[in-house]
Amino acid sequence: MPVIRQQRFPRARASVRAARQFAGDALAEWGVSERRDDIRLCVSELAANAVLHGAPTGREFCVRLSLDEEVLWIEVRDSGSGRPVVERVDPEAQRGRGLWLVTTLADEFEVRDAGVGKSACAGFKTVSG
Repeated sequence: MPVIRQQRFPRARASVRAARQFAGDALAEWGVSERRDDIRLCVSELAANAVLHGAPTGREFCVRLSLDEEVLWIEVRDSGSGRPVVERVDPEAQRGRGLWLVTTLADEFEVRDAGVGKSACAGFKTVSG
């Protein structure tokens, strides 16, 4: 049976740091140290996308972590329209690498429709608690 932690955050830049801290606390509680930095970075990038592109003004986004025997899933859900797209980024560009980093670091990446909004999900297969 998976263990789950989730928390809602306001649409604010400070929430990116708070989401990363939330993830770090959950990983510590579960005894997960393998790939901890990669997981926290992916939480940051997905939370930043929710703040900048996903969650409408005045709304929140939700970060959910679930861990079972095989996979740790990060899920960042917002109620905004549109879908995240992984794009090729010009090497000189100052931004736009977030989803590319997530897809590079995580073993799986998918966007799930959530009725209202969507969830960006990243899975880490070799994590154990």
